[in-house]
Amino acid sequence: MLRQASRLLARAPILAARARPFSTDLPAAQSADATFTEAWAKVIPNMDPPKTPLSFMQPRPPTPSSIPSKLTVNFVLPYSSELATKEVDMVIVPATTGQMGVLPGHVATIAELKPGVLSVHEGTEVTKYFVSSGFVFIHANSFADIIAVEAVPLDQLDANLVQKGLADFTSKLSSGTTDLEKAEAQIGIDVHSALNSALTG
Repeated sequence: MLRQASRLLARAPILAARARPFSTDLPAAQSADATFTEAWAKVIPNMDPPKTPLSFMQPRPPTPSSIPSKLTVNFVLPYSSELATKEVDMVIVPATTGQMGVLPGHVATIAELKPGVLSVHEGTEVTKYFVSSGFVFIHANSFADIIAVEAVPLDQLDANLVQKGLADFTSKLSSGTTDLEKAEAQIGIDVHSALNSALTG
């Protein structure tokens, strides 16, 4: 039985699976879906095929052979873009697992954001934002995409309104009668507590 096992492990399909390239080793250029285009041309030869989401996306930059000196950051909200391909030294994001510093050459990671301070370091200048939630996608090619539900520069926050909001949600939590009301109040407390910590810390 053991003699057969070693022979089975040496089979070509297993070796081929081991030799499969990582996603970062694949070419950065996008390839059109040739099968779809050919099928479309057979059915409707006098009309161009429709554009797919791939047609509107920029090709992924290749992974550099050495670690770049800068991290390229995209920081977007549902209604605006705060940073677009901005080259910075480092970002610190409030991940649910704790504060996470991202430098050029960081390992590819996906992390969920919690309410907290996102800081962007560029030389001696540090820009801080309060983010409510979202995700950060760190790519192996020293690109980071930060997607937040809400974000505001820290210097635009009003400490008095934060304190008032915290007091309001605390009273809503104590007076809530349903699980939904209590859950909404708890979310408000969590966000306003994080806002308060951001302003006082």
